[in-house]
Amino acid sequence: MVKIGLYFGSFNPIHLGHLAIAGFMTEFSSLDQVWFVVSPHNPLKKKESLLADRQRLYMTRLAIGENERLKASDIEFTLPVPSFTIDTLAYLKDKYPQNEYCLVMGEDNLYTLHKWKNTEELIKNHMIYVYPRPYTPRPESPLLDQILSNAHIHWVKAPLMDISGAFIRNGIKKGKNMSYFLAPPVWKYIGEMHFYEK
Repeated sequence: MVKIGLYFGSFNPIHLGHLAIAGFMTEFSSLDQVWFVVSPHNPLKKKESLLADRQRLYMTRLAIGENERLKASDIEFTLPVPSFTIDTLAYLKDKYPQNEYCLVMGEDNLYTLHKWKNTEELIKNHMIYVYPRPYTPRPESPLLDQILSNAHIHWVKAPLMDISGAFIRNGIKKGKNMSYFLAPPVWKYIGEMHFYEK
């Protein structure tokens, strides 16, 4: 059985922080692989500077390159929108029952679990690998406390990576050289396509 960590996100764009976390998970935890699950655009939210689904997926594939332990997944592109993690997990388990699926998330997302769909079912059947995020206070919530006490959480001491997609997009918009925060093929593609410049 292959143990796969599902790393959900818009990856707009995927940056070195994402890659470092995924790489750390495959090298320093019990996960065999990490799949970047590229989230589709939610029609209920403003699009703002979110690139098209396929463009973000393509950049994710560019960033991964030949690393066989990382994978870019478009699984949510074919599922109903908005996407719910529990539904994606059920679909994957049905389609690829030979795999074990875990979640990979930042500490900030962990503290929103009490707002997720079918959280009790999710924590009962799936381990959660959590990496630290800077400036992340835990909210006061009896429901969240109960959920976290029942969840199978594996804290991973990955390096703190205080890089965000918004920081990169804003830098590009201001004409800054943001190549230091992106895989070279991704930076090249963004330049060729003039993404985030306006």
